[in-house]
Amino acid sequence: MDQITEFDMAVLHFLHDKLSCGVMDFLMPLFTCLTEMGAVWLIAALLFLMFRKYRGSAAIAGGLLSSLLVGNLLLKHLVARPRPCWIEPGFPMLIAVPQDFSFPSAHSMASFAAAVAIFHYNRRFGIAALAVAAIIAFSRLYLFVHFPTDVLGGSLIGVGLGVTSYMLTDKIADRIVEKRSGNKM
Repeated sequence: MDQITEFDMAVLHFLHDKLSCGVMDFLMPLFTCLTEMGAVWLIAALLFLMFRKYRGSAAIAGGLLSSLLVGNLLLKHLVARPRPCWIEPGFPMLIAVPQDFSFPSAHSMASFAAAVAIFHYNRRFGIAALAVAAIIAFSRLYLFVHFPTDVLGGSLIGVGLGVTSYMLTDKIADRIVEKRSGNKM
């Protein structure tokens, strides 16, 4: 094991030793489940659509799509980092052992990409979304399916993808508005 992995493993064991309890064992799988297939964030995008906040909905969807492409389809295969639960197969798992690689944490990446987009369009809901994203990211550590550096990397990449998504959404939407109003930029 390299030094980074040793440090990551020490942090995971510290969290397990200090925080493990029945309440956390119940709650953390629920939080991690919120982002299976992007569920909670797709619901947020639909809510934005229902309230005619099209830019927000498009930016959330763009953040989720870019997270899928960058994280799951590109980086996981390039880095090919094993998960902590693969390295210590005897660790008591609360969820099924994931079959894809560990870096970056796709749950963290998608959550922060969506939450940053939400924050850009609605600060009040955005603060709540960022808090949910942080809990989801933490759940990946608690559940022993990601290393801290996977979650940190996924979260930071997610923030970048979320910012990129809302900037592109705003730019495209502004051009459409300009075109409709007959003005040229």
